[in-house]
Amino acid sequence: MCTENSESYMDFVMILISAIGGLAVAGFTAPVFGLVDKPDARKVHEGHIPLVGGISVWVAMSALQYLNPQWLPHQQMFWFSISMLLIIGVLDDRFNLPVLPRVIAQAIAAVLMMRSGLWLSSLGELIPGYVVTLGAVGYLITLIAIWASINAFNMIDGIDGLLGAVSCVTFGALGILFYLHGNIGAWHWCLALVLAIMPYLLANLGLFGGKKRKVFMGDAGSTVIGFAAIWLLVMATQNDDAIIAPVTALWLIALPLADMSAVSIRRILSGNSPFRPDRGHIHHIIMKCGYSSRRTLVILFAAAVILASIGILFDRLQIAEWLSLALFLLCFAAWVRFSMKVFHR
Repeated sequence: MCTENSESYMDFVMILISAIGGLAVAGFTAPVFGLVDKPDARKVHEGHIPLVGGISVWVAMSALQYLNPQWLPHQQMFWFSISMLLIIGVLDDRFNLPVLPRVIAQAIAAVLMMRSGLWLSSLGELIPGYVVTLGAVGYLITLIAIWASINAFNMIDGIDGLLGAVSCVTFGALGILFYLHGNIGAWHWCLALVLAIMPYLLANLGLFGGKKRKVFMGDAGSTVIGFAAIWLLVMATQNDDAIIAPVTALWLIALPLADMSAVSIRRILSGNSPFRPDRGHIHHIIMKCGYSSRRTLVILFAAAVILASIGILFDRLQIAEWLSLALFLLCFAAWVRFSMKVFHR
């Protein structure tokens, strides 16, 4: 047992070192390849910031694939999927690709995930005494869920530290649930993913090498994180190995999900495309209330922790799934109303 624990600790150390090394090398070479984010009318940062956070996370996940490929079922398929998504994402960050190549890559990743046996076959007992099963339509809903998760984590990447902090909350909460339900391999994998994100998070906040070493995640990184989130959530909620109810997953990604959904609803009601960019995301709304970007980060991080903790608490107390969903929708409706009121001031 001591030997196994020692090996796990060394794996975690190597994953962290890999993330730091990947961040350093990618950050140094990014300007050479033009992989930088330049200020424009919507981006008010100073200088050209390397878009390498996703590369750093991928390097760490590649180290995990080499060191401990048995922690997660179908881990090799997962690694292949995120590698493909990362390549397309990096090309998009560099050359601003049209939508079609990204959609095709995400659809291929979805097919690979479903071929691994991970797809949404059930929504749980949303009606007392009745489990809502999806049948063949579950494959389509899985594809939509993958697209939604990727876009949700992409949309929330609007101020320094927010994507990194929120994703760490999601993976940390999932890890706790895996641990509580006895799935130690998945718990280790979630912890490894948090460690992979940490160097990027610190650099993004200017706490790792100062402002001169600041980096952004880029669309490549948010795509990888969004895909990792939905992979783990489906794994945790579906099939015979499920550990939590599907509705519990909503609490673990409540912030990015609420942001994407509320923004899309508001844009549609205003007669605009749900993909039309504006300054109405969750961080914009909080900042419009008079808070600085750093205080907004603290507020939203605290909100993400509270919401994920509710999900964990409901799981432990075995709260009825329909009641959990009703409370989640109530919170969501309150946010939609509040955000619309602030946006239209």
